Amino acid sequence: MIHSGPRNAFRGSARILLALVLLVLLKTNSIAQDSDAPQPQVPSAIPLSSSSGTSKPQKAHHDRSISDISAVGNRDVGCNSGLGSRYSLQEQIEMGRSYARNVEATSTLIADPAVSEYVDRIGQTLVRNSDAQVRFTFQIIDSDNVNAFSLPGGFVFLNSGLIRAADNEAELAGVLAHEVAHVAACHAAQELARQESASLDSMPMIFRLASRRMAINTVYLKPVRIFEAEADLLAVEYLYKAGYDPHALPVFFEKIKDNHQRGAKARGFESDSRMAERIKRTRNQISTLLPSTPGSTVDTAEFQQIRKRLSEPGSDQRLARPDR
Repeated sequence: MIHSGPRNAFRGSARILLALVLLVLLKTNSIAQDSDAPQPQVPSAIPLSSSSGTSKPQKAHHDRSISDISAVGNRDVGCNSGLGSRYSLQEQIEMGRSYARNVEATSTLIADPAVSEYVDRIGQTLVRNSDAQVRFTFQIIDSDNVNAFSLPGGFVFLNSGLIRAADNEAELAGVLAHEVAHVAACHAAQELARQESASLDSMPMIFRLASRRMAINTVYLKPVRIFEAEADLLAVEYLYKAGYDPHALPVFFEKIKDNHQRGAKARGFESDSRMAERIKRTRNQISTLLPSTPGSTVDTAEFQQIRKRLSEPGSDQRLARPDR
C-alpha cells in the first residue's frame, strides 16, 4: 500500500524497520523457522523407505483451498486477499532483499559451487511445485546450528549444520519446502500488516508516528503457530508434488526434537514447545490428504556426496567471508 505526501518517507522507512523486527520472528520460528530455469531432473532415487504410508486419502478437496492438492499453483494461499494483500509482491521483494543483504554482510556463506548448485536445484524444483509467485534464491550459511529461515520475496537461508543433520535428500527437501511455504503464503506480509493495523489503526493520527517508533524497537519472539501449521501442510503438499516422500518432514521434526532434548544445536526449535503436536498433525495430514506415494524419492547418492563434502577437512576454503 503506497501513500503520497510528506508521510511517504516516514512510512517507507517504518515498513522496512518493522519488517526487520518481523523477520526476527520468522527466523526464530522457522523450521529449524520467495523461475524460469530449466526443470532439473531428480537424480536416480534410492528406494522408498519404510516410513512412507500406504493409506489412501480419506478426504478429497477440490475447492482450491489450502487442502486441495490438485490445485497447487492455481490457488490463493494468503497473498492475494486479506492482510496478505496489504503489501504488493514487489514491496515484499524489496523488504526481503534489504534484509538479505544484511544477512550476507554479517554471515559466512558457503561458496562451494557444487553445494550451492545442488541446494538451489532442489529448492527450485520445490518452487515450481508450489504456490509461490516470486523468484527464489537459496544460500547456505556456515553454521553448526540446525536452522533455516526465509525472508519476504523469496530469499531462503539454511545452515550447513542442517544439511549435515539430515539423513537423506527428502529431509533436506522438507526443510526447503517449509521455507518456500512461508513465502508462498506471504506470512511475513500478513504478520507485518496485522501488527501495523493493531498498533496504528486503533489510535488517533497524532500518536501514530510515535507508536511506530516504539513498535520498531519491539522484538517478537513468540511463535506464530498458525503460520507454522500452514507452512507444515503446504510443505508436505509441495514435497508430494515434487516427487519426494512427504513423510520426510515429520521424520526430520522427530529427529530435531530428540536431538534438542539431548542438547544438540537446534536453536530454531527452542521456542516451539509443541513439536510433538506438529509431528502428529503433519503425519495425519499426509495420511488423510495425500494419495499413497510408491516410488517417491527418499535419498540420492548426490545428497550423501554433498553432505560428505561439507564435512571434509579443508571445506572452510570454500567459504565466502564478508568484509568486516
